[in-house]
Amino acid sequence: MRVLLSTYGSRGDVEPLVALAVRLRELGAEVRVCAPPDEDFAQRLAGVGVPLVPVGRSARALTTAAPSPSSLPQRAAELIAGQLDAVTAAAEGCDALVATGMMPAAAGALSVAEKLGIRSVSVTFQQLTLPSPHRAPLAYPGRPFPPDVTDNRALWDLDAQSINTLFGEALNTNRASIGLPPVDDVRDYAIGDRPWLATDPALDPWQRTPDLDVVQTGAWILPDMRPLPAELTAFLDAGAPPVYVGFGSMPMRTSTDVAQAAVDAIRAQGRRAVVARGWADPSLIDDRDNCCVVGEVNQQALFGRVAAVVHHGGAGTTTTATRAGAPQVVVPQAADQPYWAGRVADLGIGAAHDGPTPTFESLSAALGTALTPGTRTRATTVADMIRTDGAAVAAKLLLDAMS
Repeated sequence: MRVLLSTYGSRGDVEPLVALAVRLRELGAEVRVCAPPDEDFAQRLAGVGVPLVPVGRSARALTTAAPSPSSLPQRAAELIAGQLDAVTAAAEGCDALVATGMMPAAAGALSVAEKLGIRSVSVTFQQLTLPSPHRAPLAYPGRPFPPDVTDNRALWDLDAQSINTLFGEALNTNRASIGLPPVDDVRDYAIGDRPWLATDPALDPWQRTPDLDVVQTGAWILPDMRPLPAELTAFLDAGAPPVYVGFGSMPMRTSTDVAQAAVDAIRAQGRRAVVARGWADPSLIDDRDNCCVVGEVNQQALFGRVAAVVHHGGAGTTTTATRAGAPQVVVPQAADQPYWAGRVADLGIGAAHDGPTPTFESLSAALGTALTPGTRTRATTVADMIRTDGAAVAAKLLLDAMS
């Protein structure tokens, strides 16, 4: 059996597909991945022997450019056209397609599966795009919801209208180019009748709704066996557990100021710091020996050796820190990140920072919460609840459905 995994987004959209690809191959499937042509994505997939079919422009370049909200329809058209070109060629001879990532890109990939007549499944790595009466949807940049509308069902109706306005023309124009009929509701098409939610039930519990049959598989995480760099290991061995600071794929224009504020707050707690470059690539103002700057490293191994993790609240980083039993300080920047910050606070495994721009004072207060013995104890307890078989569960579900 041959399976194509398709996405467009940041590292958090690609990394879960690495785990699924490995589990699918263990069950005898042939797998390839369509993803942005970023070098780190290609290297990650090559490291597990999975071929990358590049699609579209560099996700890192697109993210760091921070395009205006008004350009969303134009970017959607570009993303969908790229999916139709790359995914159509990659999907030839495949038995199934798994689509995830940005909604217009996922809708484009699903359109290819429809055209080719192959089985497809839509997957999300956070539940905030799945309509539910239990919570409100996320607002798209530049399209806030009316402040007087508070009913969740009414907000989800407005969300559907907004998505159709942003992406409907782009999707249907591209669908017409390959002989497919128009789609009336882009969101419903992209989600499908039975979407998969690849998050952990303890960290991200899905509340059932009669309107949507959601399959929650657990998070797709692959055990990382890479050793930590020698310089980082020496730093960790040289003293008490440090505090990790990293903002993943988020482009922070004041990254140097943010990094310095974090390091100053950590030092004020009497702690050392490990700062990850990420896509923001922060540089430190000083070179004191109680701070270590790292690039791409094994977070699973590192988070097990730190006193706390200060991060942006991406789904992958939140899950990895939770699995490691590390207390967290989440400084959410956008999209689903405030949700993950709230989950960390609600579970008692860390602190949710108020707003995207931390200061010395605000980070000091959040670290004061995260570094208490009670938070550490609670984080250790919750770590034992996190499942480790999500990718294996999803791989078996997919192959069983194909059979």
